[in-house]
Amino acid sequence: MNATAAAHHFFGTTLESKQRESGQVHRMIAATAETNPSDGRVVWSPVKSLWFTAHLLVAMIGGWLTLGMDEVLVAFILTVLTLCTGHTVGLHRLLIHRSFTCPRWLEYLLVHLGTVVGMGGPLAMIYQHDIRDWAQRHPCCHDFFTDQGPLWRDWLWQMHTQMRLDHPPRFTIEPSVAEDPIYRWMQRTWMAQQLPWAVVLYLIGGIGWVVWGISVRIVVSLTGHWFIGWLAHNIGQRDWHLEGHAVQGFNLPHLGLLTMGEGWHNNHHAYPESAQLGHRHEQHDPGWWFIRLLIACGLAHQVKTPATLPADRPERHALPRRRKARASAMWSL
Repeated sequence: MNATAAAHHFFGTTLESKQRESGQVHRMIAATAETNPSDGRVVWSPVKSLWFTAHLLVAMIGGWLTLGMDEVLVAFILTVLTLCTGHTVGLHRLLIHRSFTCPRWLEYLLVHLGTVVGMGGPLAMIYQHDIRDWAQRHPCCHDFFTDQGPLWRDWLWQMHTQMRLDHPPRFTIEPSVAEDPIYRWMQRTWMAQQLPWAVVLYLIGGIGWVVWGISVRIVVSLTGHWFIGWLAHNIGQRDWHLEGHAVQGFNLPHLGLLTMGEGWHNNHHAYPESAQLGHRHEQHDPGWWFIRLLIACGLAHQVKTPATLPADRPERHALPRRRKARASAMWSL
């Protein structure tokens, strides 16, 4: 039996079984009996690569020439604003996982802030998240999806390439999002959405504020997001084990504040639909604090937490309290 046939045998031979596996990520459905997350190749992504490289060059050269306390402060404030309220709350917990509801105008604002982070448009971000989630929930998947390879290779892959599966699943976004004219516009113009911010920054603080508020922020955000994701799949602590999943998430105890709560990644793997990623009082979760503020203001409803989500997820198993687990890839730098 050749490698491809073995992989197909491993994942099952019927479309029905594939649909049961894929059903864990509702937007990803097995297209054929051969659908699997292992067969494929990593290819260069010109848009992703050139976008990141251009901002990296501006950040390195322009950032050095315009370095100042005001510029650093502007970059810091905008990074927190776009990553916390935009990416982790607006894109991740709201648009992708629907862990709470809010007025449509607020949803658009939060998703816009998440788009300004610079990773892609909202529809593309749903795909990037769900294809990785779908792959990781299989017994094995391509290394591109695991975040567990050597550090240098994973950075190169995530910043400059994309995965082209031989037998991908069928990806279907719910019509309320896919057919929404605002989201379709955000997807078409995701790069251009930096321009209004750049104009405001230039009028207030000059070219230095533009360099630091746009390019430096984008480079820091994309690199930081990748690096935290790599750490969260390689080293830390686990309270939960997901049986049959190729990849386990890890909690990063000292990085909860810095990561806006996204560092509690083992918790997220266990309860992906939860708006609350830090499950205990010592697990700091600024994203959850922001959602609680929205609740207090009457702007967030139908909020999902581990206490309100179904308890009968067969593959989820609790581990002894504060168990530490490390992956060998941590040492493959």
